[in-house]
Amino acid sequence: MKFISWNVNGLRACDGKGFSDIFNHLDADFFCLQETKMQAGQFDLEFAGYESFWNYAEKKGYSGTCIFTRHHPISVSMGMNIEQHDHEGRIITLEYPEFFLVNVYTPNSQNELRRLAYRMEWENDFRQFLLTLDSQKPVIVCGDMNVAHEEIDIKNPKSNHHNAGFTDEERLKMTELLASGFTDTFRHIYPDLKDAYSWWSYRFHARENNVGWRIDYFLLSNRLLPQLIESRILADVHGSDHCPVQIEVNL
Repeated sequence: MKFISWNVNGLRACDGKGFSDIFNHLDADFFCLQETKMQAGQFDLEFAGYESFWNYAEKKGYSGTCIFTRHHPISVSMGMNIEQHDHEGRIITLEYPEFFLVNVYTPNSQNELRRLAYRMEWENDFRQFLLTLDSQKPVIVCGDMNVAHEEIDIKNPKSNHHNAGFTDEERLKMTELLASGFTDTFRHIYPDLKDAYSWWSYRFHARENNVGWRIDYFLLSNRLLPQLIESRILADVHGSDHCPVQIEVNL
């Protein structure tokens, strides 16, 4: 099965840049989107053979997630069932007989780290949420997790050390999550590959010069690793300031 994850930075804007053609060309079983920036009824987007599930933020034009799937799930849930976290449309979970699929758009710590304290609460609760799922069956987690985990995952680690997405606190939370029973699929296959990024600023010709960050992930429960076939960053796909990431798993 092929899984795609992409922060589209506004689905309506991305569709104006060829999203539908990209979607059809990539031909995935599951296509998970983050930062759709939509409300229900604003945009009618359907693909033959797929059903879709949407989690909208209460705030207009903000956040939001979606999954297009060829495979009808056993169950669908939105959020973590934790009041303070479930107003921004950040999580969709689909249950299948052999696994859970979790699509997540992790909160950004923002300028001057004004949301870092909240981000730490989110990280702890999200890790526990995943562990609860993992106690039932293996989990596939994907999305914009808003952290470059190691120095290899960011072009300029020194100058970005205390910036949102590359603070010691955020990186430690990713370390804790992985240590709790999950694997970063891309680094599992490509542990030493440099200059592999999934997000670039729109400023300073960052993408043209590949001055980027790897902040979009597929994580697997460790016991799914023998079934992992490939993990890729599709850096040649445009339409957003992020590019899609992809895994193939023998399920």
